[in-house]
This record gives sequence, structure tokens and C-alpha cells, in this order.
Amino acid sequence: MRKKMIATGYAFLAAILYAMNTPLSKLFLQRIDPTMMAAFLYLGAGVGVGVMYLFHWKQEKPEERLSKGDLPYTIGMIVLDIVAPIFLMLGIHHGTASSASLLGNFEIVATTLIALMLFHEKVTLRLWIAIGWIVAASVLLTMEGTGGLQFSYGSLFVLLATACWGLENNCTRSISEKSSHEIVVLKGFGSGGGALIIACLLGEKLPRFSDVAGVMLLGFVAYGLSIFLYVRAQRTLGAAKTSAYYAMAPFVGAFLSFLLLQETLSYRYAIAFVVMVIGTGFVIADTMVRHHEHMHQHTFTHTHDGSTHTHTVTHSHGHDHYVLGDRHGHHHTMALYLRESGHNDHANHGE
Repeated sequence: MRKKMIATGYAFLAAILYAMNTPLSKLFLQRIDPTMMAAFLYLGAGVGVGVMYLFHWKQEKPEERLSKGDLPYTIGMIVLDIVAPIFLMLGIHHGTASSASLLGNFEIVATTLIALMLFHEKVTLRLWIAIGWIVAASVLLTMEGTGGLQFSYGSLFVLLATACWGLENNCTRSISEKSSHEIVVLKGFGSGGGALIIACLLGEKLPRFSDVAGVMLLGFVAYGLSIFLYVRAQRTLGAAKTSAYYAMAPFVGAFLSFLLLQETLSYRYAIAFVVMVIGTGFVIADTMVRHHEHMHQHTFTHTHDGSTHTHTVTHSHGHDHYVLGDRHGHHHTMALYLRESGHNDHANHGE
């Protein structure tokens, strides 16, 4: 239980740190091209966590480091982390930071569905309901204007980014037991370097040194430390659950967008915000449910045919255990097994 509480704390802190990314990136995007921005965010994460790793790598056991067997997931993680932040920066550039923040919760949908299909993680009814609400809010945020189905390019880019990160989360899940430092350093330098090459091929200009330093610092905090804590949380909670706790990040990001950027609040955004809150509520409720199974044995005697027999009944029941405030409850399923253990003259009988 203590391990799970620590992992939950990691997930929440990771969400708060990542929430800083969208509104602050919007400010930098006034002077920096989107792909170049994505590159230096990840390079900042790689450099920052790389410095941390210098003080930690000697303490790591050899089996904690990535091996050849982890190569497919590592490559997938890096490639997806090249594409996803570019889509996100394009989305923020062409849309509003507040909408981009809220749309970040679509990552829960992508992560959960991929975790179900590829890793067979359990998806509960609560989580399916949450997915429905989040999808509805995402549709509202993607529509613009009043004339029919007109979609915002900015929102569509953000949705593409969350889909990439949903798949990337599951790649990272497969190697989350390995060194968190090594994973983040590889993400940072691999993804940042790849995005930098793409930016140069697109003809984007290198920003001035002060902007590079600011973006890399943001990348270290919002990507490096956030990813580091996220990977640590995944070890205990799994991909779907960690992504669920991460659901608070968009709301913090949206608040910071209004505070720092003074973005206007439309009626469509207000409705989507309420819908997203409802969906996130179901997600958080789902994370508070834990499944347990208990085995019990009961011994009783009975007499027939002039002999007294002793029987042991073993039953197991699984239940969902949930805690909400000072209330708790259980939902049970039960299986019974009957075993005859002996009788009064010590002869054995079949079950």
C-alpha cells in the first residue's frame, strides 16, 4: 500500500510539472518555430536528467539498465517522442493553449485502448464511461465556428500528439522496470536530436541563445522531471492507471493559460470543461478501486451410515475494494471447494 501511495504521488507531481509545458510553450512559440521548439524541449530533458544520472549511475545494478531485448520498445519510444511533441507544438501554434491543455486528456483514451489491445490490461466499466465523456469533450474542443462540422487544425494536431503519446506510454511501460534515468536520457537526446534534424531539413532557424536556454530549462522540468516521475509511477500502477492520475495536468494547464495568456473563455470551451471534469472524475474513481481475493477454510462434521465425517470447505471470493473518504465497500464473487479430510476411524474417503 505504501509503495502504491508513493507511485501515486509521483504520478500527480509528474502531471503538475507537465502542465507548465503548454502555456509556457505558447509564449516561446511567438519567437521559435514549432519543430525547433519540440527539439530543444526534449534536449533540455536529456541534458538535465543526464546531469542527474552522473551522480546515480554507479549505484545502478547492471540488470537495471536497458538490454538488447529492450531495443524494439526503446526505438518505438524515441520515434514516437520525435513525432508527438512536433504535433503538439503545431497544435498550440495554430490553436489556443487552454484547448490544447484540455485535449491532452485524450491521451488517457489512447493509452487505455492500446493497453487493452496490446497488453490486455483490465478496462473497467468506470473507465469505459470515462472514455466516453472524454471523447465527447474532445469533439467539442475540436469544433470551431457555428457552421456544421468545421474542425480546428490546432485541435486535430493535439489529438494526433496524444495518440502518439498513448502508444509511446505503452512502449515505455514495457521497459519501466529499467533505469528511469537511462530511459529519460535516451528520450531526451534521441527524440530531441531527431526533431532537431527534422527542423533543419524544414529550414527552421536556430533561435537565439537566451530562448534556447529558457526552452531547455522548461524541457528539463516539464518533460525531463515529469517523464522521470511518470516512469517511476508506471512501475507500480501500470500504463492505464498512471495515465489516469495524469488526468489533472490539462486542468492545471488550462488554468495557467487563462492566468498567463489571458485567453478568452468561450461557451463551447466551458461546456467541454464540465464534460471533461465528469470524465476525469470517473477515471479517478476507477483508480481508487482495488481487486482482492481471499481464501477461507471452514471445518464441519456430519454423520451418515453410522460414521462421523469431517469435511473442510475452502472458498475463495474476489471483490473490488474501494475507499471513498470514510466509506468503504466490497463487491463479491465466490467459489466453493469441498474436501473431505477424514472420519472417526481414520479411514480415507473420496471427495
